[in-house]
Amino acid sequence: MSSKEDILNSIKRHTRAQYDMPDLDTLEGIQYPDKTQQFIEISKGVGGDALLLDGDINQLIRTLYPEAKTIASNLPEITIATTNPDNVDDPHSLNGTDLAIVEGEIGVAENGCVWIPQNVKQKVIYFIAEYLVIVLDRNKIVNNMHEAYAKLDLGDKRFGVFISGPSKTADIEQALVVGAHGARGVTVVLR
Repeated sequence: MSSKEDILNSIKRHTRAQYDMPDLDTLEGIQYPDKTQQFIEISKGVGGDALLLDGDINQLIRTLYPEAKTIASNLPEITIATTNPDNVDDPHSLNGTDLAIVEGEIGVAENGCVWIPQNVKQKVIYFIAEYLVIVLDRNKIVNNMHEAYAKLDLGDKRFGVFISGPSKTADIEQALVVGAHGARGVTVVLR
């Protein structure tokens, strides 16, 4: 008998009460009275930002990122873009992008993350840009990850990612590094 089998048999011998698995189909998860406000607060809590759009999106982005020179976006309403990632053959050429503006599909109030299906040719743009602006319909914010996964539909898309705030990592000594393997800053614009 292997060590694994010994351990499992020991657990079975010492288990006094057994419980049925919960019915995940009835699980609602946490609910918020104001999903949009919760999303904004949590986004700030994870190091990002979320703003309600009031006016012209191009003017807002220029105000937030006045130093950005290389701006990548394939969204038709983004007129300040200098590069369309759909027109780039080599993803390496997107290195050095100051700002990427992409569209999110689902926002999650529970953790401030946004589901972004691959809606650009070069998905590297989500991670290689120094700063990321995610445009999201505020009516597409759900309470929790259970609701988000229930709404997820990849369709013919082969890639998608949940992004919550800027890229972060911490080593054993608890030194937090922002922007280690992705955007140094993330702003969600809720329209």
